[in-house]
Amino acid sequence: MRPESLEAFVAAAGVVGNASSLHRSGQRARRVLEEAREELAAAVGADPAEVIFTSGGSEADSIAVLGGWEAGRARGRSRCLVSAVEHPAVGGAVKRGAEVLPVDRDGLVDLEAARAMIDGDVAVVSVVAVNNETGAVQPVGAVLEIAAGAGAWLHSDAVQALGHVPLDFRADGVDLVSLSAHKVGGPVGIGALLARREVSPRPIGLGGGQEREVRSGTQPVALASAFARAASLAVGELEAESTRLRGLRDRISGLAVSLGARLNSLPGGAPHIVNVTFDGVRADDLLFLLDQRGVHASVGSACRAGVHQPSEVLLAMRRSEAEAVQSLRFSLGWTTTVADIDALAAALRESLAVARTAF
Repeated sequence: MRPESLEAFVAAAGVVGNASSLHRSGQRARRVLEEAREELAAAVGADPAEVIFTSGGSEADSIAVLGGWEAGRARGRSRCLVSAVEHPAVGGAVKRGAEVLPVDRDGLVDLEAARAMIDGDVAVVSVVAVNNETGAVQPVGAVLEIAAGAGAWLHSDAVQALGHVPLDFRADGVDLVSLSAHKVGGPVGIGALLARREVSPRPIGLGGGQEREVRSGTQPVALASAFARAASLAVGELEAESTRLRGLRDRISGLAVSLGARLNSLPGGAPHIVNVTFDGVRADDLLFLLDQRGVHASVGSACRAGVHQPSEVLLAMRRSEAEAVQSLRFSLGWTTTVADIDALAAALRESLAVARTAF
């Protein structure tokens, strides 16, 4: 967590009262909550009434996709489309009947396929803003034009976009956007769904409907306050931080290529994610060896931790199963330094040498 976010959390954690209660303590808690809502809204170009606090990005995704789909059924729209490279919180809708928008070898949505598939029967289309495994920045604006022309809602998971690429809810025109605090130095356990005033997804859970009758549960005032502060800082630093992270990302890319790897991330992608394929090694082995040397990398989405299978994102990008299980993701954040990249370089050379003898 960013120090300022932690300070905001500690200060708000001392506020007594349930923000939904009518007594004086509840009113004080409500004031802190609404101040956080206003701060977050200002950071992402939204109206405070468009901010719905959730437990994280996954819940925001679920409400947008499943709740949006259910609301669409009430409008006579029975279909839901999700891209082939979505986070599991969106991609899981395929098991419930959602259809898949294909992507090209770079992991970008096939716009011709989108034009052919999106019609008046589609309730909601979901396309991630920045892919969490490769850092690919999707053509959300182009998909929005197609969806809007058919009267469908467009949802975008912007968890990896916040603080790393420009995000302006009002100007971008997307109907529903998911965010999460911990990607920008905020606390784990809180996120938000941005929903336009005229867009009302159906709730997917029961309760008191505290968040715009869409999401129920006692509002976590301290978490909301910490999230808003982290988001404000991340957005305020975006231009300089993106430049800094892009330099570190490019160093990792160059290092990986010098060690025989192939890049799965586009040069013009998000500045904080690098996905590479190392021939002759199992990514799991390399992950374990790097972990021993103090480097924490990933083999896909953290939400699938402990259940490693070939990356569905890479398979959708027409990589083979062998390539998908030989690929590793490196992520950068506000705490990452040049010294960290130097440490990675030493650890990666050692780990690759060991992993290749074990393959």
